[in-house]
Amino acid sequence: MSGQGQYSSQLLENAVSQFAKLPSIGRKTALRLVLHLLRQEQEDVEAFTSAVSHLRSDIRYCHICHNISDSDTCDICSDKHRNNRQVCVVENIRDVMAIESTRQYNGVYHVLGGVISPMDGIGPDDLTIESLHDKVASKAVDEVILALSTTMEGDTTNYYIYKRIAPYGIPVTTIARGVAVGDELEYADALTLGRSLVNRVPFDTTLNY
Repeated sequence: MSGQGQYSSQLLENAVSQFAKLPSIGRKTALRLVLHLLRQEQEDVEAFTSAVSHLRSDIRYCHICHNISDSDTCDICSDKHRNNRQVCVVENIRDVMAIESTRQYNGVYHVLGGVISPMDGIGPDDLTIESLHDKVASKAVDEVILALSTTMEGDTTNYYIYKRIAPYGIPVTTIARGVAVGDELEYADALTLGRSLVNRVPFDTTLNY
């Protein structure tokens, strides 16, 4: 074998290696994707690579809710028809997409960027909990909906947030347990998730003192 590795072309080898870095993509799948690109028109491949390049260099995060955006304020936060005093707290951007697909929610979001997980070295300071606290403290919020995954880490984060904002006296609710315990929000079907939002309950009623 030459220094080019498994394939006859170093360019091919490099491309396959990069695709294989993607989640759930092995080298066989990566090779299939690369060979597919080689069969496409030059302008189509250039459009593909340009989209990926601009995604990484130009994407922004909304300064209000931390959702991905093309500008400093995302489309959801800037929509005058939405209730910006009702804030749904979610773990990540995929959860925003999951809830939006239900068409059952007309408020805005707050994306934490994860959940508290000491095993993974993630504490409250690694998330956007402080900016959520500031929203509540500034009296800009009428209700906080805790819509985190029903895992141990999600429940721990829910409780931490509840204790931080409870002194301000605003309603804190959580999605109904139509989403099974242990489930991640993004994998719930739209109907179940929508009903869980509509039938949300006061968070303090879910606590076992």
